[in-house]
Amino acid sequence: MSAEKPTLRQLKYFATLAQTGQYRRAAEQLGLSQPSLSQQIVALEGVLGLQLLERGRRGAQLTPAGREVLQKTQQVLDDVEGLMELSAALAGGSGGKLRLGSTVTIGPYFLPSFLRHLHVSHPDLKLVARDGAPRDLLEELLAGVHDVILTQLPVNSSDFTVHRLYREPLLLAVARDHALAKRSQVAQSDLVGQDVLTLGSSLMLHEPLAQMCKDVGARLRREYEGTSLDALRQMVAMDMGVTLLPALYAQSEVSDPKGDVVLIPMRGGQYRSVGLVWRKSSGKPRLIRQFAQAAEGIVKDEFAHRVTAAGN
Repeated sequence: MSAEKPTLRQLKYFATLAQTGQYRRAAEQLGLSQPSLSQQIVALEGVLGLQLLERGRRGAQLTPAGREVLQKTQQVLDDVEGLMELSAALAGGSGGKLRLGSTVTIGPYFLPSFLRHLHVSHPDLKLVARDGAPRDLLEELLAGVHDVILTQLPVNSSDFTVHRLYREPLLLAVARDHALAKRSQVAQSDLVGQDVLTLGSSLMLHEPLAQMCKDVGARLRREYEGTSLDALRQMVAMDMGVTLLPALYAQSEVSDPKGDVVLIPMRGGQYRSVGLVWRKSSGKPRLIRQFAQAAEGIVKDEFAHRVTAAGN
């Protein structure tokens, strides 16, 4: 092993490459050329005396040693972020930057109001938000791409801290000329024999609908799995089946009482839980606490008529 020490820059480059799995994408994110990135990774491997990545047609794959080094690398980068946050706090500053990942079935319908309020209540807190699929977000969170994610719960991992924000009703969506459309409320038993549309299995809304179909004897239309809530709504409008839609999405996108889709509450309720998740080793605990407190306040002030805040 070389007597040299790895640099923070090399560690950041390595973590970014490990997360993207591609030299081109990593180089674009880091703002440098692919040859320069490759040289830095080779230099890091030389310093450590280890092969961290296998290079092939599919991109860069971590070796067993690379996976272990990545875990330690992320701890080092988190510690450095923690040092910077501590220095800002000691200097009396209240600002900072958080990278937020949010699932595609939650972020577009929660974040606009949240960001508007956050800008007023915490003007020095900068937020960079990006949508993604839940599984990808968790992997990216672990790799340090995000500081915190907004996602459907549960999330079961000893690596993360989970902070529940609210419980959101799921409403049955049917075409306006559907046999159930004039009901003020429906029970799960009313779905016996119905065709049920759902999102793909990579999205967490898939599982509760699949389980409901299994429990009540409804038919899950796997050949018509949607890629977005909008796609589901459009398929329902064409009377291809029924589905469950989250209340915040419904408030935003299905608000016309004379529209082609009718929303009906489920007797006894169908719900999903939504919360914030971050690494236990995160170097930004102060900022994340501020963020979580702001999110709690906005849930109670802005969305109380649609969702149930955690603790209520």
